Amino acid sequence: MQIGMRIYYELATGNVIVNTGERSGDVVATTEEQDLATYFALRDRVPETVNMIQLEYGAYAEDYAEGGTITRIDLDTLEPLFTYPDPIDPETPQEPRPALSKQVEALVQDNTLLKAQSNALSERADFVEDVIAEMAEQVYK
Repeated sequence: MQIGMRIYYELATGNVIVNTGERSGDVVATTEEQDLATYFALRDRVPETVNMIQLEYGAYAEDYAEGGTITRIDLDTLEPLFTYPDPIDPETPQEPRPALSKQVEALVQDNTLLKAQSNALSERADFVEDVIAEMAEQVYK
């Protein structure tokens, strides 16, 4: 059995309280109530001030491999926000941002769209050039 991580966060700020981590093998899925009773960071919380998102097993594996850590949840999209160590100054705190894997996906989509637009503009420019050449040929006959 494979169980994805659960991220418990403060409803008011989106700050992560507990990340349960992923589990696989001979494991049993727990309920939210069990988690609230089990994790010390959740025990003293008022349950109405805490929310949780459940991630698929293996979700954001690339981001974790790059040293990313989920530190906050975007309260508008309910997507995890990551911090990544700065390769030049790892001790400097970073602002939480969307997962790099999501940013790469968006950039790939943008790049594909821009390439298609560039090709269309190139074809149009070729067409306009041909039309001008034909018009010039007619004028100079």
